[in-house]
Amino acid sequence: MNYLLEVCLVALTLATGIPPSIVTQSQAIAVQAMQKGISVELPVTSNAIPMPDADKEDALIVSVTGDGSVYFGVNPISPAALAEKLKGVLSNRTEKKLYIKADARTPYANVVKVLGALRTAGVEAPNLLTAQPDSSEPGTLVPPKGLEVLIGPPLPSGSEAIVVQVLNSGQRRPALKIDNEPVPWAALQSRLRQILQNRSEKAVLVKAEGTLPFAGVVDVIDVCRSTGAKVVLVTPGP
Repeated sequence: MNYLLEVCLVALTLATGIPPSIVTQSQAIAVQAMQKGISVELPVTSNAIPMPDADKEDALIVSVTGDGSVYFGVNPISPAALAEKLKGVLSNRTEKKLYIKADARTPYANVVKVLGALRTAGVEAPNLLTAQPDSSEPGTLVPPKGLEVLIGPPLPSGSEAIVVQVLNSGQRRPALKIDNEPVPWAALQSRLRQILQNRSEKAVLVKAEGTLPFAGVVDVIDVCRSTGAKVVLVTPGP
């Protein structure tokens, strides 16, 4: 009987890649470990909203690691293949929610490739999963939070939309411009509120340089969302 159990454990280990010592633990612990997916260092935000659906077993999660590797669930995939994969998956779903779990240190250009793939697949409003500054006891399970964004094309000439440019300054924080006018970080929120108060549609288009760390771009998105504005991330393409 013990021999049969050992054979079963070895077979399960080969199939899942999980050592026998972990396989013999409770099923709940194993499921939680698998749901964690690809490990990344999430950017920290202050205005994210709860996104409990991101913890569901069937949640659609695209991860981008620090070196730019892309994963759909736990499977590596190229941005081009991701677009085709998502078209097939989403065709069978009424709910089109999708979550991006990108490393804070990865160049924003790596995230833009994913955004372009999502746009090609018909995903218009992905959610960026983020970490929170809230202090919690060690071992406490923290429900996922994130920021909803929209994906849009480059601006047509003559457009009157508010554009926030995020530029590589060579310093710890990127340089900012609102409609081509430089603005200090400390004044970003108040300046946006001032501009948006007379607008019927509160939307901000964010154009960021690809060399910036993703965390720097998320900082700007976080501030924009704090004003109540929708945030559109500009991606290349028609």
